[in-house]
Amino acid sequence: MPSDPEPPAHRPHRVVVLALDGLLPFELGIPHRIFGRPKDRAGRPLYEVLTCSVRPPGPVATDADFDVMVEHGPELLATADTVIVPASYELGPVFEQGVLTPELAAALAHIRPGTRLASICTGVFVLAAAGHLDGRRATTHWAETDHLQRLFPEIDVDPDVLFIDDGDVLTSAGVAAGIDLCLHMVRRDHGTAVANEIARRTVVPPHRDGGQAQYIHRPVPDPQQSSTTGARAWALGRLHEPIQLRDMAAQESMSVRTFTRRFREESGISPGQWLTQQRVERARHLLESTTLSVDQVARAAGFGTAQSMRQHLQTALGVTPTAYRRTFRAEGAQGVGEGGEVRVAAARQSPWIQLP
Repeated sequence: MPSDPEPPAHRPHRVVVLALDGLLPFELGIPHRIFGRPKDRAGRPLYEVLTCSVRPPGPVATDADFDVMVEHGPELLATADTVIVPASYELGPVFEQGVLTPELAAALAHIRPGTRLASICTGVFVLAAAGHLDGRRATTHWAETDHLQRLFPEIDVDPDVLFIDDGDVLTSAGVAAGIDLCLHMVRRDHGTAVANEIARRTVVPPHRDGGQAQYIHRPVPDPQQSSTTGARAWALGRLHEPIQLRDMAAQESMSVRTFTRRFREESGISPGQWLTQQRVERARHLLESTTLSVDQVARAAGFGTAQSMRQHLQTALGVTPTAYRRTFRAEGAQGVGEGGEVRVAAARQSPWIQLP
């Protein structure tokens, strides 16, 4: 009698980070922090994160008063499932003329077709110069979007978003937007539960939508003025209920007009957009982690009906609730407690108040 076939060997998704001279240490560390943490139910890493340079192993200069020692040369790019290019302040002709240096072109030639590509901040100029963004939407740090558009007119540059997911190529704005981008990729690969746990360990909000404004003129409220954070906390505790704009405004003792203006100044989006984002996130969590029916999830997330939730998930994620659950179904999902209350950690999503 033939023996059962051996289970396939575990191979984590390999993320290779390309370290260029003049790199920003903070942004170089983002992929390692985000992708270096997730594990499967057996405790095995979901990702393997490695760093390479365009030269043989050795030191790579940063914009700080220290270098970093990189242990791998450009040939490592040939083994990558995802390649991430963080920002650099020394891109030379890539930034100034939109052309690759021979050294960089030779390094990028190692990347296999079909490899997922991502950039953080000015790393987008490398992807653009290599031709990976022709005819696509892309973004970068708000201070460089005009320059990116002038240098590469064939790219549809969006200066107002945190990141753009164009399938196999993703780009982000500067600095902390790289965290949003990497969390988004984890969420796309393994669902909200995994991404939220990484966010919790990193002490950052688990989800800032890519379309949120990256440059908010007044990101910190004037000390003499009220903030809208109390209203957001209030709303997060009752997402399953109908929430009117006037009810949120009343939490801050503001008129609807003042509250709406202040909310947009602080978060970059309208209260209605923010509420929809939070309800989509609640629905995703419930679909992953509970056995609740689609109708029950819709009510618990505040959409009211399954049809309404289906429309919002289709718009936000491009999939139906059933398809999403099938993709990211977690083991050990919980059911409904006595009296119909949701007996899951989703109710504890509320401490994550989405601040700008």
